[in-house]
Amino acid sequence: MKEKISSAKEEVKGSFGIGEEESSQSMGNSAQHGADVKDGGKASSGEQKYEHSGSGDTAETIFGKFKSGISSPKVSLAFQRLKEAKVVDLAKKGYDIVKDELNGNPSRRKHLEHTSPPSSTAERSTRTDIVVLPSKQSHWSKKWEAFKEKMQGHPLFKRVSGISEPVVTKSQEIAEDMRERWETSDNPIVHKIQDINEGIFQETDAAASYKEIRRRDPSFSLPEFVTEVQEAIRPVLNAYIKGDVETLKKYCSPEVIERCKAEHTAYQSHGIFFDNKILHVSDVEVRETKMMGTSPIIIVAFQTQQIYCVRDREGKITEGGKDTIHTVYYAWAMQQVDVEELGEGALYPIWKLREIQQIGVQALI
Repeated sequence: MKEKISSAKEEVKGSFGIGEEESSQSMGNSAQHGADVKDGGKASSGEQKYEHSGSGDTAETIFGKFKSGISSPKVSLAFQRLKEAKVVDLAKKGYDIVKDELNGNPSRRKHLEHTSPPSSTAERSTRTDIVVLPSKQSHWSKKWEAFKEKMQGHPLFKRVSGISEPVVTKSQEIAEDMRERWETSDNPIVHKIQDINEGIFQETDAAASYKEIRRRDPSFSLPEFVTEVQEAIRPVLNAYIKGDVETLKKYCSPEVIERCKAEHTAYQSHGIFFDNKILHVSDVEVRETKMMGTSPIIIVAFQTQQIYCVRDREGKITEGGKDTIHTVYYAWAMQQVDVEELGEGALYPIWKLREIQQIGVQALI
């Protein structure tokens, strides 16, 4: 076993360019040590400790010579650059980016909140220049253009085009006349056919509204929009119940805010104060998508379970109670606000609560 170890050491020393004298000396020591083991195997504990320390010194010598053998300027420079690059920090940043992407929590744009772009101190130029860029044509298109110009200059082509142009013009006039008669006809059968045609081939309100949404905001995502509406339900309802105008300005249109102010003013004048509390909000369901004028509208529906409690000016409960739970059914109309209406600094359209309506109340307890 010792002979195998010594031969392995010899190979390692030979590969790193260690002198032959030291290799032969090590082989002699190992052979002598092997002979001593065969003779009696009676080595004292002190000798064993000395042998271990000797082998450790040999290993340190090998490592030192290996280190000195590879300590070239290029390798040292490479280790220095690797140390300055901070590989651990780069790997940590990459891991955080991949983690955010997998968790679905990247820094994405909000659909319900207006985020102003970063302020820039640079001056914006209002100058507009028109630059003419040459269009690149393929080899075959160039050949086709040359062939077409050659054919158009041929006398036979000119004669045929001179005969066909009056025919084409006359046919276009006849087609325009027939279309005008069809559209202005008073025949009930023609009207019936037109109604059927419009009912079959006309674009639906949902398709027209979604087309307008994507035209204004190409990055619009309906699942993300529903998720943001789900998150905004609780703060909006709590603010509407308490009359918190500042919170409502973040999510609601001016019409909803004015309605909330008027309702709270009327209730307070009659000594009615609501002490409701939202307990649970169901999943949001998209009911309808349509156009209101030129603005797209998405109608969503959901239900909440909330404590119904009404107090007077002195704080006494006049209706309901702290243990009275109602299921309230809501319908919200979300309107897309265009960039032009948001003012300067807006890059994308956002959605505002245009109408809020209670469509039903059911008492649970």
